Amino acid sequence: MKVIVATKNPGKIEGVKLAFENYYDEVEIQGIPVSSDISDQPINEEIYIGAKNRVSNLKKHCSDNNIQADLYVSIESGITNQLGRWIIINIAVIEDNNDFESYGTSSGFPVPDKYVDEIIKTELGKVMDRIFDETELRAGKGGIHLLTRDKVSRIDLTEQAFIMALTKYINGDTWK
Repeated sequence: MKVIVATKNPGKIEGVKLAFENYYDEVEIQGIPVSSDISDQPINEEIYIGAKNRVSNLKKHCSDNNIQADLYVSIESGITNQLGRWIIINIAVIEDNNDFESYGTSSGFPVPDKYVDEIIKTELGKVMDRIFDETELRAGKGGIHLLTRDKVSRIDLTEQAFIMALTKYINGDTWK
């Protein structure tokens, strides 16, 4: 199975690989970065919209460049208060060649009120880099590995979101 993911981020690519290898043999993952056509820091519904836009842009890029795949996937991280409190979540979108779509989310983690405005004005990665005096935390394990004392990484959150999104693919007509 060939899966193309809308990123070159190594942590995200690894999370996609781990998720798909739970259910499919001989998975080939290729990363191609494309735009989300949303703000740098997605908020609320923009998280899903960004992931969906990336899949659409990825499919167009692949069509224009004669690149074939079985599935096209994307993940977008963002901040939401849809549950009454600010949390960070990841939303994964998967689409096949027949435009059948599924989606899923990762676990979410709380954002202290004192950081919400700064995250919204810039982006989570920049705020986490500043707080932890790091650079490019988002490219590897992510800031979540520091917040959980290395129990959960960005790779884990990506894998979770894609496992949830795969439920409509791995259960046939039962869950479609």
